[in-house]
Amino acid sequence: MKVERRFGKGKVGRVFLIAAVLLLAAAFLLPSLLTLADSFFDSQEIRDSYGLIFEEEHYVTRLVELKFLPERLNLTQYSELLRAKPDYFMKLWNSVVLVVPIVLFQMAVASLAAYGFARWRSRSRELVFFVYIILMLMPYQVTLVPNYLVAHWTGILDTRWAVWLPAVASPFSVYLLTKNMRRISSSYVEAAKLDGAGEWKIFFRIFLPMSRSILWSVLILVFIDYWNMVEQPLILLQDTSLHPLSVYLGSINKNEIGVAFAAATLYMIPPLLLFLTRQKELIAGIVSYGGLKG
Repeated sequence: MKVERRFGKGKVGRVFLIAAVLLLAAAFLLPSLLTLADSFFDSQEIRDSYGLIFEEEHYVTRLVELKFLPERLNLTQYSELLRAKPDYFMKLWNSVVLVVPIVLFQMAVASLAAYGFARWRSRSRELVFFVYIILMLMPYQVTLVPNYLVAHWTGILDTRWAVWLPAVASPFSVYLLTKNMRRISSSYVEAAKLDGAGEWKIFFRIFLPMSRSILWSVLILVFIDYWNMVEQPLILLQDTSLHPLSVYLGSINKNEIGVAFAAATLYMIPPLLLFLTRQKELIAGIVSYGGLKG
């Protein structure tokens, strides 16, 4: 009887846990699903559903009506966005030019720094690493003004370098990779040294392959983070022709709300594709963060 009761309690608890997870997932997915659905609505249907947003009065006349299915499938917004707004492709290219170098150089710098923290044997190692953790806890807005001043003094303000350089050295990436690399057994390093391997060979042949999953996890997180950046280009790039797609979305007129939904839907595709194509590596990196598999 006790065994049956425990099994029953465990089964009920599992059902409640799954239900809670599904509710949280639905809550997080709701904005994206509404954006996708509304991108196929015509302008009048969007106004009928979200009329409250467009009202000029200072009082509420009716509630917002959330709809997931349009009365008639409409692709006018996508056609207008891709044909009548050439700025969209320029802003998309700006996003690629800004984000891809940041991701590549940050991964290179973070992996080398993490290897140094993992292999460095010194009393000051933990102090330096603690400083890295403190920097990671600081919000980006705190360092935005110093970054602006440095960019102004060095003459790179209003160029892409003003966004690239501060983003290359990320404490968050270094922290995650360091924690993972420190779990790599020293026996691998000792065996490699017996075969005559130097530090570079140990780094490329042992540490990078054994950190493959966490490297992909960090890469995906970094890409999503900087794909959605707004403050950096707004402050450091005064030339609006250099602004990425994330800033461009906020400049679309509210009278073109259908175009805004279409642009937001297309905007979600690159990070979504990266996540779907590297989902296994992301999950494996999160799982392996607790310890290396034997």
